[in-house]
Amino acid sequence: MFETVLTISGKPGLYRLLSRGRNMFIAECVDASKKRVPVYNSDQVVMLDDIAIYTDTEEIPLRNVFAKIYEKENGVLPFDLKMATPEELVEYFEGVIPDYDRERVYLTHIKKMFSWYNILVANGIVDFPAEVEGEENEESVAE
Repeated sequence: MFETVLTISGKPGLYRLLSRGRNMFIAECVDASKKRVPVYNSDQVVMLDDIAIYTDTEEIPLRNVFAKIYEKENGVLPFDLKMATPEELVEYFEGVIPDYDRERVYLTHIKKMFSWYNILVANGIVDFPAEVEGEENEESVAE
């Protein structure tokens, strides 16, 4: 499910990929409006599955960050995104990802990530399967 959710540059919110054509595809808004929009090759589109957060040692997939937030808060963020101060947002994000790269992850990135998280949770998309490559490799070695 997470690999079909995308963001379109210049359009607010998140979209779900519905169908693909030759020179375009159809996306549906994730929120309650369920508005369908055509997306052309000239539009900048990024799947949420392709986004990662920089840390001092590696990149953490966005799905893992969302899984940590969901596990920590059981779904609902403990603050109102529109009323929160920048210091509160950064402090909360440090609690989730303590070693994030402060030079490459900006406040605008943090706000956008929390906004996407709220959209997904509000619309019942809470299946954030965490990628755990180390465990899969250990299982295959054990066999």
